[in-house]
Amino acid sequence: MNNRTTSSFLARAGLIAAIYAALTLLTLTLLQGLAWGPVQLRVSEAACVFAVLTPAAIPGLTIGCIIANLAGIFINGTGVLGLLDVVCGSAATLLGALWMWHFREREALALFGPVLANALIVPAYLPLLLAAWGYYTIPFTNIDLVGSYPLMYLFGVVALGLGEAISVYALGLPLLRLLRKAGPFAAVAAAEKADL
Repeated sequence: MNNRTTSSFLARAGLIAAIYAALTLLTLTLLQGLAWGPVQLRVSEAACVFAVLTPAAIPGLTIGCIIANLAGIFINGTGVLGLLDVVCGSAATLLGALWMWHFREREALALFGPVLANALIVPAYLPLLLAAWGYYTIPFTNIDLVGSYPLMYLFGVVALGLGEAISVYALGLPLLRLLRKAGPFAAVAAAEKADL
């Protein structure tokens, strides 16, 4: 890559990071706990479709998730435990974006990457965060979080997987199809393929 291509890549990654972080913080503001709670519907996950269109989305989405989750520590008051979300949640975003870029030629399969990564990784540490937020039972049940980690994990896999699927498929897929038709974005994608 030459300097111009590197600068363009970094600019796209930065823009995607800003979009993801801003949409996540907007979700927190408008939908409260749906951005970080036991049942999540992050509108920002629709932006993951950028990873089908450009490899710049891989670092962009990851950095945007790090920024949003760091802000979440201060907004939600989770303290040091919030670093679990910064590290593990951002790792899930990274893995989902890598999957999407790898399977970019197969749209439905590509979009499954963030659903799978978030549904399997986030519930592994979610019980600790829920306890920090003051939840002592599995949401919508009377099942005590203490001693019920397998049930909490299963609840998280289902709840987070469904929320992620709604964000990625119901919101992200139409966005992806719109972006593929957009002239400027199509030209950027073609230029990137030539550089790779």
